[in-house]
Amino acid sequence: MRLRHELFDLTSGEMTVSDALAARKSIRAFLDKPVPKDVLETLLETAQQAPSGGNLQPWKVICVTGTARDDVINLAQGRLSENPMGEPTDRPVYPPNLWAPFTERRREIGEVMYGALDIPREDKAARRQWFARNYQFFGAPVGLFFILDERMAHGQWAHTGMFMQSIALVATELGLGSCMQECWGILRPSLKEHFDLDANDMVYCGMALGYPDWDHPVNQIKSPRATLDEFAEFRD
Repeated sequence: MRLRHELFDLTSGEMTVSDALAARKSIRAFLDKPVPKDVLETLLETAQQAPSGGNLQPWKVICVTGTARDDVINLAQGRLSENPMGEPTDRPVYPPNLWAPFTERRREIGEVMYGALDIPREDKAARRQWFARNYQFFGAPVGLFFILDERMAHGQWAHTGMFMQSIALVATELGLGSCMQECWGILRPSLKEHFDLDANDMVYCGMALGYPDWDHPVNQIKSPRATLDEFAEFRD
């Protein structure tokens, strides 16, 4: 089966929103190819049209490339070598004691990914080594960090998610790939200090961004989705 991205001319300007939704996936292997600054500026300015309640536009973005990117990677490696579980947070990525069907969905995509990488369940060391690539942006030349004021409510978290989705879709149109990385949340205190954030600011999430390595097996997978009758009701 041909991959979805191969069906589009990503430079023609003919991609529809539906096309971009179908083509977008979490990219976990990138080419060693820089993303020009003007492309990054276009990407962020276009995604800035994302909606937000009251037009608050609560997000800020820190974009790291080059030495700044390397500094963040080195920070993560140092902190996680001291404590592989990361730093205390009152905003975990997943709720404790996750329940069905969400546990099954999370387990399924993990097994699909490690299956594509030919890393068996019993090879815990190899799985940990692969997971550690999160903190290297999976080799992407660009890391984005999304900053929120801690005083914001849950609505503003959702709005920032819509902004991130907009970035991911525009990136697809531009021939780029992305991977949203909530995993950076376990390093919030260190990242706050590293980026010299304002007193009330916090790192919400990260994102790896760059040109996908489509030959890498991890980029051949597509996360399964629930069927319509699993998540939607139609009431007359």
